[in-house]
Amino acid sequence: MDSMNSQVPSSLDALLTQLPNASYHSDTPNFFQWEGIWLLPEFIQGALAFRSHFEAHDDDVILASTVKSGTTWLKALCSCIMQNGRSEDEEDILTKHNPHVCVQTLEGQTYAENPEPDLSGMPSPRLFHTHLHYRVLPDSIKNSKCKIVYITRNPKDAFVSLWHHCNITIAKLTKSGTIPLEKEFQYFCDGVTLFGPFHDHVLDYWAESLKMPNKVLFMKYDELNRDPKGQVKRLASFLGKTFSSDEEVDKVMWRCSLERLKNLDVNKNGVVPGTNMPTSVFFRRGVVGDWKNYFTTEMEEKLDNITCKKLEGSGLDLDN
Repeated sequence: MDSMNSQVPSSLDALLTQLPNASYHSDTPNFFQWEGIWLLPEFIQGALAFRSHFEAHDDDVILASTVKSGTTWLKALCSCIMQNGRSEDEEDILTKHNPHVCVQTLEGQTYAENPEPDLSGMPSPRLFHTHLHYRVLPDSIKNSKCKIVYITRNPKDAFVSLWHHCNITIAKLTKSGTIPLEKEFQYFCDGVTLFGPFHDHVLDYWAESLKMPNKVLFMKYDELNRDPKGQVKRLASFLGKTFSSDEEVDKVMWRCSLERLKNLDVNKNGVVPGTNMPTSVFFRRGVVGDWKNYFTTEMEEKLDNITCKKLEGSGLDLDN
């Protein structure tokens, strides 16, 4: 997220004039609804290129997530699991690179920087990430045998994490000061949030995970937090990786723990290439239930009612 007013190609300028828009923390429109998804212009540009040019391989792994729902942790875990066992003296890549460098977000980094990047030199299996809804992913992903790992979390915690993130990034970039919690909350409830609406995003992947459990693994940040060893084993099994001992599982969990990652030099200094966001912004508290420190009773009831109505009949529960 380089700037709320990034320059975009004239062809995209023409498209933007046709899309619904919203003024997100400024007086001028800067959020646009493309294919029913609220995005910044540079992400629309990246999404269009991604959908047009990406060719999935059968052994690709695509990570997907709602915003601020455990993306960094999932990237770290999958990087570590897929590297595990390649050699006895393997290098811990997480000490060298931020998880968002290890696993690039396709529409936000890979295709935002170059509409036709050369991915031919990447070793297999390739590991990528997206925040896009399943329904707008390239057909090559849907039609190939590649696997998708999806993670989301309780929407109340997702909102609080998003609010903090916006105050660090968007508010700083636009010099607009702190974003009022109530204002951000209304945006979230209305679905006008980055890569939102939140509930539509979740239901999109949930439905596919029910239809194709061998292709789409649906994970919850809350469960990963509560039972990390069990969920890491489940994740590894889905990726076709096995651990020879519990010690190997413990090693992965330690390498990818929030406390360790946020204290590594690579995550305390510099920026993530392609985003100009400080590496440190991706590591805050990482706890479940932090929303209780911010929500009023009215806010809790409002978002719970929205979630209940949206998920009704789906069989999905986001409160556990």
